[in-house]
Amino acid sequence: MFEGLSDRLDRSFKILKGHGSISEINVAESIKEIRKALIEADVSFKIAKDFTAQVKEKALGQDVLTAIKPGELMVKIVHDELADLMGGEQVDINIKGDPAVILIAGLQGSGKTTFSAKLANYLKSKKGRNAMLVAADVYRPAAINQLKVLGEQVGVEVYTEEENKNPVEIAKNAVRHAKEYGKNIVIVDTAGRLAVDEQMMNEISNIKNAINPQEILFVVDSMTGQDAVNTAKAFNDKLNFDGVVLTKLDGDTRGGAALTIRRIVDKPIKFVGIGEKMDALDLFHPSRMADRILGMGDIVTLVEKAQEQFDEEEARKLQKKIAKNQFNFNDFMKQIQQIKKMGNVKDLMGMIPGMGKAIKDVDIDDDAFKSIEAIIQSMTPLERETPKLLNGSRRKRIAIGAGTDIQEVNRLIKQFGETSKMMKMMTTGGGRKMANMMQGMKKR
Repeated sequence: MFEGLSDRLDRSFKILKGHGSISEINVAESIKEIRKALIEADVSFKIAKDFTAQVKEKALGQDVLTAIKPGELMVKIVHDELADLMGGEQVDINIKGDPAVILIAGLQGSGKTTFSAKLANYLKSKKGRNAMLVAADVYRPAAINQLKVLGEQVGVEVYTEEENKNPVEIAKNAVRHAKEYGKNIVIVDTAGRLAVDEQMMNEISNIKNAINPQEILFVVDSMTGQDAVNTAKAFNDKLNFDGVVLTKLDGDTRGGAALTIRRIVDKPIKFVGIGEKMDALDLFHPSRMADRILGMGDIVTLVEKAQEQFDEEEARKLQKKIAKNQFNFNDFMKQIQQIKKMGNVKDLMGMIPGMGKAIKDVDIDDDAFKSIEAIIQSMTPLERETPKLLNGSRRKRIAIGAGTDIQEVNRLIKQFGETSKMMKMMTTGGGRKMANMMQGMKKR
């Protein structure tokens, strides 16, 4: 995400490298490159011009401390301006109401239906709410079936009236059904069109008036660039929506929509979709996104994702086993499963400061752990419990069972030994201090 923009901004900061101070002359070239980077990322010329003018004004208005290099100061200024451009503060979804009704709007193909299911899963798993999905798209043949399948995946009821072709009636009936059956969240998935048209706008406006939603979210495909911004403006003029959802942010997007949509419609980005899995949904934090754009990683989000999979009782048991040198391949497999639940491996590594550039051109498959899992599953229960038993003949048998060669098995066993040593170190005072520090970062 934002790789092209990140690279171009990085080049613009390098222009100041070697200069002892900031001056109008050396800043001018850097500003020119920043403006070019934004325009190439599909940011409108006016916003790019205003943005760089603000950066230049702040850069020339500051004295460079002896401990801070001009390039570092420019990174800080651009970071703060980027965060401000994207909204400054994270804004929560409004789920007050009994039930709280959330209306989902957007063009066809923007990812509304998938997002609706992701949101239901998020509100169910993270907020403990009893959500219900409503299939109010009566035009797209597969829309109702798609929502049913996704609803089943996340364990959420999907309200349908397959013979009824009136989406306003369906939405009203769904809210009544939710009240009767104790659902405290109603998410209405509406129809989209290939382009903004009057009929679609009137229909969704009528649904809004009929159900009086607490929250209206506009879903937009971030890969459509400035077209997404123009569409958002048209929808906002009609619906006065409460927030924006950017989908497909993990795709080949230049990022212009994410950077400028807040400035154009004056509505916060509330969620970003970063994959097809039902848990691939993140709250939008402008400052953290600015960190990632500038290659600073996003360690706070990484810690939060880790803590979502963190079981205190299991952690205590594991710590005791590590302290007694009893960490085994069953424990190793559990750790792998927890990492996989956190999300795409390459995205997770990109959240580590400095790692984004290092792995930019590295192909890290989502199935990167498959060969490891196959090797461990080829071991007998006794071998998983007692790694010391893994002599040459056992390793050869395991390699055949896993469909790999003995070198791969040897490599995994070596990695396992190194991981065991590292985890042993983490049980020391220094490791606990680091864990406490990471816990504090989540509260930042």
